[in-house]
Amino acid sequence: MRQDLRVAAYAVCVRDGEVLLARWVARDGTKRWTLPGGGMDHGEEPVRTVVREVEEETGYLAEPTALLGIDSIRRNRPRRLRAPGDFQGLRIVYEARITGGELRHETGGSTDRAAWHPLAAVPGLTRVALVDIGLDLWRERPPVGRSRLTGQQDV
Repeated sequence: MRQDLRVAAYAVCVRDGEVLLARWVARDGTKRWTLPGGGMDHGEEPVRTVVREVEEETGYLAEPTALLGIDSIRRNRPRRLRAPGDFQGLRIVYEARITGGELRHETGGSTDRAAWHPLAAVPGLTRVALVDIGLDLWRERPPVGRSRLTGQQDV
């Protein structure tokens, strides 16, 4: 069984009672809201990853202000024309503030839309569990950086 480890960095950007989200498009066309962020390039530092990904997915310049935590997911995934794969993802979650840029949608990437959503409206959104985990980390600021929601995620 092939083993894959991916590391990604995500931002929780909250201002004026709203959170910035990007709409992720799955391979099957399913669309769900997620935190802006994504995979680290080899040799890239996580802080640079989150700044780059926020700009790519939303058009905004972001400044990480705090490390909120690290979330770990593990999935057994079938691989096309190959043996099944054992996937593990480490998702580094930062709090970040917007310092410039202008809201725009990503083209040709893994997301197709970016928008601010009222925090109170988040439970009604079609979203990945990372949104809830990131907001839980942002609200609770657990000392070891592990959300109480970890282990309940779907993507």
